[in-house]
Amino acid sequence: MPGTIPTLTVLTALLALGQLATPAQAQLARTFVSSANGNDGNNCDRPTPCRTFQSAHDKTLANGEITVLDPGGYGGVTINKTISIINDGVGEAGTLVSGGFTGITINAGANDTVSLRGLTIKGIGFGSGNGIVFNSGKFLTIENCVIRNLSQAAVGTTGKAIVFQPSSASNFSQLAMSNTLIADSFIGIKVPAGTGIVKAALKRVELYNNDFGLLVAPTVNTVSARVSVADSVVDGSTGTGVQISLPAGATVLSSLMVTGSMISNNGNALVASGTNAHLRIGQTSVAGNGSTWQTVSGGLFHSYGDNYIAGNDVQPTPPVIARQ
Repeated sequence: MPGTIPTLTVLTALLALGQLATPAQAQLARTFVSSANGNDGNNCDRPTPCRTFQSAHDKTLANGEITVLDPGGYGGVTINKTISIINDGVGEAGTLVSGGFTGITINAGANDTVSLRGLTIKGIGFGSGNGIVFNSGKFLTIENCVIRNLSQAAVGTTGKAIVFQPSSASNFSQLAMSNTLIADSFIGIKVPAGTGIVKAALKRVELYNNDFGLLVAPTVNTVSARVSVADSVVDGSTGTGVQISLPAGATVLSSLMVTGSMISNNGNALVASGTNAHLRIGQTSVAGNGSTWQTVSGGLFHSYGDNYIAGNDVQPTPPVIARQ
């Protein structure tokens, strides 16, 4: 009949419309990355993994997980939601950092939690960079990781293995680290460097051959930091091994507790600086350092009297020890 569209033509048109209406690639609760056969054009499921952490992150649902399938470099990633990145023993998996960039940046929501396990972040020397920078979020856990070789560039904004700097003072942010090695960097761990109130627990953390090992340094007078370190090693810092430093006029107490640990071969072993800065040690070996401990500008040092202190070049005069 004249004016009638052939059936085949109608079907072709409908199929074309259907293709145009196909939804965007769906996010998955668990995604995968592979250096052997990954491609960022894939959907990141187990049969068709992605190549980089960032692509996998973008294709993972909030509260989901990225799993590493084999050894390799997976590039830097900026995290903006609750997520886990997990390498459970397939070999070295992580990212190389250079040119002033950061390996892992966390810009998560106020109630988001991030977990990193089994990752390696290494500076390769060109312009240095930073390892992990936490800007916002509720909780960060770091397990079985290695971060090293992040030197300070001339501009002074790089060379930090871990920077925990929550930006909101209205909520507590918390860092938990275990079984992690940090070496050959300008600053091993800096917490907090922002305006948020911080709690941190470090267990079996090794800090070797950094300029500064652990630095607890609130930058706002009304911000409190409560940091505990256990069963850990701080060795070979050319500057200070362990330091808590508060700004002038700090009105709230911040504390750093070290127990069952070894602090050795550093320029300065322990420093407490600023009113309301409290540094406490117990059952800890302090040996082979340039100086044992220093208190500056009203900082307080507390010892439980059960430490092993010997072989340091300069002993405090008089020793500032309070058993509590």
